[in-house]
Amino acid sequence: MADILSNSKARRDYHILQTVETGIVLRGTEVKALRAGLGQIRDAFARVENGQVFLHNAHIDEYAFGNQQNHKPTAPRKLLLHKSEIRKLAAQCEVKGNALFPLSFYWKNGKVKVALGLGKGKADFDKRDDIKQRENDRELRRVAMRHF
Repeated sequence: MADILSNSKARRDYHILQTVETGIVLRGTEVKALRAGLGQIRDAFARVENGQVFLHNAHIDEYAFGNQQNHKPTAPRKLLLHKSEIRKLAAQCEVKGNALFPLSFYWKNGKVKVALGLGKGKADFDKRDDIKQRENDRELRRVAMRHF
């Protein structure tokens, strides 16, 4: 399961509370652009609107060999979820500080899937703690490698 696109900011800026696999409605030129690896989801977010979930600010570049029917790069895209999942996500998103955002796009059985994350924003000191922990782990691995 190789990622097509991944959101590097998501794990840095949020405590991930839950992940959900969703389908996404794409046009043909969008799929071809994703096959070429053209896009970014760093600033993307999802929102529940009228009982449906839409992905906003996901930038999928225009396909170079597309015609007049080419897609808009930042158009909102519908995410495919069951109604019960949408209700649960909508209730959790209403909690102050929670956000819904894509973690990655990937292929599954020839279809593009989105790993959608529900997270709570980290404060600056939480980010610093994560950096310290990562550096400590790296140093421990270095020391362990010297002794073997």
